[in-house]
Amino acid sequence: MCLHEPRCPKPDASDCEAAHPLAQYPAQGWSLLCNGVVLLEDTGAIRPDGASITPARNLVLQTA
Repeated sequence: MCLHEPRCPKPDASDCEAAHPLAQYPAQGWSLLCNGVVLLEDTGAIRPDGASITPARNLVLQTA
């Protein structure tokens, strides 16, 4: 699906979310990347095979 040079990461690559967006729907909270991955606003994603990528969470730990 990707026609970019260099090619975007494949949907099963660890950096698959670095692909170029084909369509963006910020009001709905998602974007379609050229590798078929649906990138969700909460930083999660869905691969073309239906597998989910869990959202990246930055935990802030407070020390007393």
